[in-house]
Amino acid sequence: MPKTFTAPFAQTTKIGTAVATLAGTITDDAPTNTVLISTAGADGSLLTSVTALPRSDTTGTALYLFVSKDSGTTKRLVDSALMQAHTVAPTTAIPVTDFVNINETTPIRLEAGDELYVSSGVALASGIVFTAQTTDF
Repeated sequence: MPKTFTAPFAQTTKIGTAVATLAGTITDDAPTNTVLISTAGADGSLLTSVTALPRSDTTGTALYLFVSKDSGTTKRLVDSALMQAHTVAPTTAIPVTDFVNINETTPIRLEAGDELYVSSGVALASGIVFTAQTTDF
């Protein structure tokens, strides 16, 4: 892509969602049971938020975020969060688990076409819903 000499500003906001149901691995660059949540735009993107919510009762579990620069062949672990145990009930709110290292003041800068994948440390048949907020340049 040609270089521009005018300052590019992030312009197009996107929200990506994914549901992880199977337990994933993180022991190498080919983790199992990952789910694509977002793809950076043609001029790159800023990732400013990743959150997760369980759809049913869950024990505590690690949550993982990966980036791939080769269409999912290689996925590198870039962040994780701990989801606390929770019993889902109609009279209680479901706590949101934030990936606290990623926010408006410390975003992750993604190159054009970078793909983000998520997974969970434990299986949850009803799934864990992940949300990623990005802004394309």
